[in-house]
Amino acid sequence: MKKILLLSDTHGYLDPKVHKYINGVDEVWHAGDIGTTSVTDEISKFKTLKGVYGNIDGHELRNLFPEYQIFICQGVKVLITHIGGYPGRYNARVKKLINKEKPELYVCGHSHILKVMYDSKNKLLHMNPGACGIQGFHRLKTMLRFELNRGKIENIEAIELGKREAIIASDL
Repeated sequence: MKKILLLSDTHGYLDPKVHKYINGVDEVWHAGDIGTTSVTDEISKFKTLKGVYGNIDGHELRNLFPEYQIFICQGVKVLITHIGGYPGRYNARVKKLINKEKPELYVCGHSHILKVMYDSKNKLLHMNPGACGIQGFHRLKTMLRFELNRGKIENIEAIELGKREAIIASDL
């Protein structure tokens, strides 16, 4: 069994509350729009990090992370990318990857909207952890925690880190 912390759209900001959750998992996955290497450097000090670059990420992050990742973890085939859509509304690139690779878990970010839904047509679970950074339109900083165990995705938990506005109110 592996416990996974899934986050996205940090945009260069790692909420100090994330550390509490990093301590309780085996791996951290980042679904893009990392922002700066300081975010990934901090996470990597404590846990194995798997990630992809997002549309705001520059050359340095694009050299460290791929556009998408496909791998098997605890018997579950996983596809992670930043921009890709959701069941019934996948973009063309992701639709091709899903049809070719047949993942059981599809992870993306970008929308800043936390969403977990089953795609019965493609027989996969779609996860978007929302955004845990302070840039964007989201009101709450969110992420997901779950377990992969012998081919099963279990104990999915949505985590709220607090309001985004409270942190950036002084910037207005």
